[in-house]
Amino acid sequence: MSAVPEQYRGLRSFAFGDGPALADELLDLVIRGVKTATCSTEDEPNTSTPGERWIVLDGRGEPRCIIESTEVSYRRFGEVDAAFAFDEGEGDRGLDYWRNAHRNYFGRQGKFREDMMLMCERFRLIEVF
Repeated sequence: MSAVPEQYRGLRSFAFGDGPALADELLDLVIRGVKTATCSTEDEPNTSTPGERWIVLDGRGEPRCIIESTEVSYRRFGEVDAAFAFDEGEGDRGLDYWRNAHRNYFGRQGKFREDMMLMCERFRLIEVF
């Protein structure tokens, strides 16, 4: 992690998505300021708290930027609203797109349920490497 400035080297790191191509696609949205939110299952080990900073990795595992969590809430899949879907920045940014994409994503992990609980996080971009 030598590409990471000294002040960030103790932070936890992660990559978006479930594979290199999706990690790069979502990272690009973050860097362009389109994606300012994400969600995961409530049992995900990378749960966050407001004010926490993270190193975001690209699809090859290289550090690319720092984000800071600004809001964390827990909602059931069906309670995610259009504003949150828009902030996730994916596809046409609509709620229908979000629901279909996340049904597929969580389905690939074998975790999808219509009533599943999600950690919904908003964040801001701090620095790009």
